[in-house]
Amino acid sequence: MADNVKNNIKAGIDNAAGQVKSGIDTAADRAKNTTDRVAGTTGAGQHQGGGTMDSIRDTAQSVADRAGEYAGQARDRLGDWAGQARDAVGGLTGQAGDTAKHAADRVQHWAGDAYGAIGDNVGDFGRELTSLVRKHPIPALLIGFGVGLLLGRAAKSV
Repeated sequence: MADNVKNNIKAGIDNAAGQVKSGIDTAADRAKNTTDRVAGTTGAGQHQGGGTMDSIRDTAQSVADRAGEYAGQARDRLGDWAGQARDAVGGLTGQAGDTAKHAADRVQHWAGDAYGAIGDNVGDFGRELTSLVRKHPIPALLIGFGVGLLLGRAAKSV
């Protein structure tokens, strides 16, 4: 998605640059033609020279107007493409946020299930141990004494 937007922006910039170049080339050709006409008619008199100067001025104004139009079009297109890129990135960000929220919900659900299962298992283990101690109290007392003795020795050596 981001590559498509990037390619569209690049293509748009290239297109706008081509249009500006074309407009400048056209204006330069017109200015050259007008200059050539002026050079050819310099001896024809002041009246024609004044008309030629007006023609040059008009051509120069036309070139400036076209260059401004092309620059405005390029600015508008770049603005449109930047808006598209912003929207695409915003969509990707929204999708990433939704995916992260969904993953967090799944992890929370999994943790709740694991906590419940562990609680059930620990409760079952406690009930079974209590039942075993009630059935066999003396061996349970001796096992407890042995475990306490081993823990005491381990704590003393540390």
